[in-house]
Amino acid sequence: MIEKLKFAQPEAEALFKKLESMYERYTELERLVADPEVIANSARYTVCIKEHGSLSKIISKYLELNEVLRRKEEARIVFSDNSGDKDLQLLATDELDSLTAKEEALYKEIKQLFVSGDGGPQKNVIMEIRAGTGGEEAALFAGDLFRMYVKYAERQGCKTEVLDSSPTELGGLKEIIFSVEGRGAYQKLRYESGTHRVQRVPLTETSGRIHTSAATVAVLPEVEEVEIEIDPNDLEIDTFRASGPGGQKVNKTSSAVRITHKPTGLVVKCLDEKSQHKNKAKAMRILRSRLYEFYESQKRSERDKTRRIQIGTGDRSEKIRTYNFPQNRVTDHRINFSLYELDNVMQGNIDKLIDALTAHYEEEYLKQCLETV
Repeated sequence: MIEKLKFAQPEAEALFKKLESMYERYTELERLVADPEVIANSARYTVCIKEHGSLSKIISKYLELNEVLRRKEEARIVFSDNSGDKDLQLLATDELDSLTAKEEALYKEIKQLFVSGDGGPQKNVIMEIRAGTGGEEAALFAGDLFRMYVKYAERQGCKTEVLDSSPTELGGLKEIIFSVEGRGAYQKLRYESGTHRVQRVPLTETSGRIHTSAATVAVLPEVEEVEIEIDPNDLEIDTFRASGPGGQKVNKTSSAVRITHKPTGLVVKCLDEKSQHKNKAKAMRILRSRLYEFYESQKRSERDKTRRIQIGTGDRSEKIRTYNFPQNRVTDHRINFSLYELDNVMQGNIDKLIDALTAHYEEEYLKQCLETV
């Protein structure tokens, strides 16, 4: 039986109430992965094993901390024994100092593991960028954002793959869907969802006037087949011929695929590949992620009716970030954070933005934890 954790800080006490429930879930999972009925169900067994693995590191630190607290209590008893050996009391004093330092270090580690674990396991990402208000300039900006994220992913050692795209004649993108695969991809990019606004003189502008355009970004954790079950009877699959900008034919066969999930009305299409089989596989990857986010959004709505979970319509007034080219400035409006190095940011150097957002939302997440225990 794990002892009740005792901390002087109210924040830590509330935080570890959450950890206690995580430990209970961890022990339940240990029972489940040893259950013959669960083992016989490969899909359920895989899900349990993954969840058990995702909890193992933080639970290991939790158990380590409890052992430190137990040893501290023993040292405190020796130290407080006025009739005891003075040499033992001195040793107890040294041990108390050492254990206190270790306790503080473990507390910081657990806190970091706790907040960085919000949102589930270390998943890959499917990102969707769509041109919003601003016509061709918005499509050009969507292309710029795509290249920015690809360069950032490369610097992080991640691999990107285009799943579907709708290019324009001037080289912009009406829409692009791509995956980012690599350790911590979702944790790094999750806060990029929303409307991104750009202020600059478009290539199509002859009078030199600054225009404001927008593009929306959605970041979805990529999920595997065992994580979300899709009934084939719920799918309507259509094939059609793909065409490029201006109606230019990409191929002469019906290789493009459109999948409609009838219960939710979600529609996914994919036409980048010449193979119908490959397009269908890519479309199913996108659909699984959208369904996962759809159901997770429903859960979040039930927990908090006021929480905004949509990325917006792409209107100029709905923005999470502004890219102001004349001032070489990028501003994230959620945290009132600005950088005067937009040229550097567009080359994929968005670490400062991501670090600032992560720190902000980790703090907000901890506040929510304190409110719900």
